[in-house]
Amino acid sequence: MPLPENLFLPKALPASPLQRLKTWWSRLTPQRQDRFAMLAPLAAVVLFLVAILSAFAYLRLEEISREREAISRDVEYTQQRLRLRLLEQQEQLGRFAREVASREINHQDFLNRAEALVNLYPEVQGLAWIDERRRVRVDYHTANRPMPPQKTNESAKNSTQSADNFALARQLLVPIYSAPQTTPGRDSMLELHLPLIEQAKFKGTLLALYSVDALFLYGIPNEINAKYAMSLQDAQGKLLAGTTISASRLKRQLLPWASPINAYEMPVSPIGNGLTIQGQAYRTSLGVIGSGLFWLVMVLSAITAWLLLANWSHTRRRIQAQDALVQETAFRRAMENSILTGMRTMDLQGRITYVNTAFCQMTGWSEEELVGQTAPFPYWPEEDYEMLKQRLKDELSGNILPSGIHFRVKRKDGVIIEARLYVSPLIDAFGQQTGWMTSMIDITEPTRVREQLAASYERFTTVLEALDASISVAPLGSSELLFANKLYRQWFSAQADGHVQLVAEAGVPPPVASDETQDEVDAFAGLPTNQLADKEAESAEIYLGTLGRWLEVRTRYLSWVDGRLAQMVIATDITARRNAEQQSQVQAERAQTASRLITMGEMASSVAHELNQPLTAINNYCNGMVSRIRSKQINEDELLGALEKTAKQAHRAGQIIHHIRSFVKRSEPNRTLSNVATMVTEAVELAEIELRRRNVKLSQYLVPRLPMVLVDPILIEQVLLNLLKNAAESVDAAQRPTAQRLIKLTVAQAYVNDKPVIEFKVVDSGAGISPDMMEHLYEAFYSTKAEGMGIGLSLCRSIVESHMGRMKAENLYNGAIVTGCCFTFWIPVAEPLPTAPTKRFVQPTLQIPP
Repeated sequence: MPLPENLFLPKALPASPLQRLKTWWSRLTPQRQDRFAMLAPLAAVVLFLVAILSAFAYLRLEEISREREAISRDVEYTQQRLRLRLLEQQEQLGRFAREVASREINHQDFLNRAEALVNLYPEVQGLAWIDERRRVRVDYHTANRPMPPQKTNESAKNSTQSADNFALARQLLVPIYSAPQTTPGRDSMLELHLPLIEQAKFKGTLLALYSVDALFLYGIPNEINAKYAMSLQDAQGKLLAGTTISASRLKRQLLPWASPINAYEMPVSPIGNGLTIQGQAYRTSLGVIGSGLFWLVMVLSAITAWLLLANWSHTRRRIQAQDALVQETAFRRAMENSILTGMRTMDLQGRITYVNTAFCQMTGWSEEELVGQTAPFPYWPEEDYEMLKQRLKDELSGNILPSGIHFRVKRKDGVIIEARLYVSPLIDAFGQQTGWMTSMIDITEPTRVREQLAASYERFTTVLEALDASISVAPLGSSELLFANKLYRQWFSAQADGHVQLVAEAGVPPPVASDETQDEVDAFAGLPTNQLADKEAESAEIYLGTLGRWLEVRTRYLSWVDGRLAQMVIATDITARRNAEQQSQVQAERAQTASRLITMGEMASSVAHELNQPLTAINNYCNGMVSRIRSKQINEDELLGALEKTAKQAHRAGQIIHHIRSFVKRSEPNRTLSNVATMVTEAVELAEIELRRRNVKLSQYLVPRLPMVLVDPILIEQVLLNLLKNAAESVDAAQRPTAQRLIKLTVAQAYVNDKPVIEFKVVDSGAGISPDMMEHLYEAFYSTKAEGMGIGLSLCRSIVESHMGRMKAENLYNGAIVTGCCFTFWIPVAEPLPTAPTKRFVQPTLQIPP
């Protein structure tokens, strides 16, 4: 424990050391005296432990030093034994190398001598005779250790290290030992290159292959190996043979540093630093942990420490209580400073005794400026003195409502804010009231927001009241009317009957009535009320007989402010629009009839010519029969043939008149499921009169088995007839040659926006449409013909769009030359229509592409 910072010795020390100690002790506080009283016995125990551990450490170090001297001596002795054995083998191999160099032995003798040496020295695993070109002349090896690959008579690869050793032996002409080589799955090997010298010329090497494991087994004495952990290692400290003591074995002990590993290593001569021998001493003594004296000291120290705990307990409780008090005070202070509510304490006489940080921030006055102040307080506005004095009097008397009081506060910078004050009595620990605690909240921003919301609500209500549409909101399953604007009240008064009637007339299913007072579960539980406001409103047009008006009714579901599921109905008076639509429809029908009459008027000459042919034929047949009957030059069969031809021509004339009459007479739309082929045939028969008159050839392609369409066939025939007639006029006006006076009519099925449609395409070979005319092509009463009225294409487009279709026109080009024009329109394929309720007109749902 560190000494106190303010601990010091007096300048004038008494003469006696005991007196100096008493003086120093008297200057300490009781708390520090308690700490020193605890520190003294603890320091004595620590010093005793240090002395005992130092003595045991010294003895252990002496033991380790003696053990290190013994292992170094034994390792040196082992290295000397191993050196002498290697030198003896090197001498024997040197003699054998000289015999090989002088060529005194042949191959068989080499193998015999090699086998004898291998049997004599078990660590030698093989011998090889290598000439100066590194070619293996002859080699001998044991069964479990083949020779490493060398150069053969032609070519062979060798390791870099073996090649370097061969070159070094050739250069120095002395025996060369290689570094140990490790092969996965085999023992580590050591190579010895003995140079073969004949008359001072290098003739190759005698390669001896040593096993490091065998060298360890036969070169290290058993008594040394039993006493120590002996091992042979390479230059990087990698274990090649023998055993080592790992430091991880000592981790199981309590004190790892009590038994260090004594080790000694040195290189093996004559091999060099490439191979080292290492010896490690086994742990034979009990060490510090096993010493009885050590355990005795530890037990006594533990008892002393346990006794010291009793002495510490009282002081520690005192220190902990003081720390807890400081922390609690700091915590309460931090809470007071962090809350946004201003806290103010007054005594029974109305004097401020405490304010927190929030109160100072609200008023702008510091704690020093407010504490001790009496009324009038600095944060009171001057114009409110009398009112605030009366409220302070009521506050001190306890006459304050629980909801608090609302008053204005003047900040130090002169800014006025709105605040709400709550008062409660301040009771001390003995249950006596010592003053009043007030909490103040800044409500300037909430007051501003509330005023803005009130103004916004007033503007919103004014807008809704001024709308020319009836708006009503009612909860589902109840007859309560939540909201109704002025127009709704004028139509239906303030009752919910009008809302229910609009919903029923619009075709929306009526809500299911339920008595939620008897059932704890809401009748509409489970409905996604949080998403209903995002749904599109349903729209319907109805006629309300009680008002005599046509209304467009839109409904949507929404979540009311209290969480209930409600339905909003918006009803707009569309009586004027409906009347205008009816008048427009009558005018359109009249225009269609007029267009057909005009078309037939323009075709009158062609029709007269067409009727003149069958009438002339009838006249000729009748005159011929009369003359032949008078001259009695006709028999019965010839008379029947002539009458049949006359009837056929009369039928042809009747068909022409029937088609024209049907085309002109029909005026009211009558949509039915119609066959496309029939409509095309009827229109082509009427158009052929004009085509033959203008000498224009028509080629048509009609896809077989086309689906039915829901149309008025006479109107579609009128569109086709107008397009074919306009195409013939365009070809005639372009004065094309006979071979190019063509019109192509194509009817096929297509898809628009992934929906099946029937596409009608009329292509002519005329002069096309000019860009200026293309802009006004569908405008009513716009025409480039001297006798035209300009309602043909406009009427065609209206007819197509009334059938949910589209029409377009485009010129055809061959390079930059206009070769004709193409008019295209399509009509949707008929689909099953839902049964519509009575007295309801629902707007069509088919989306027409732009």
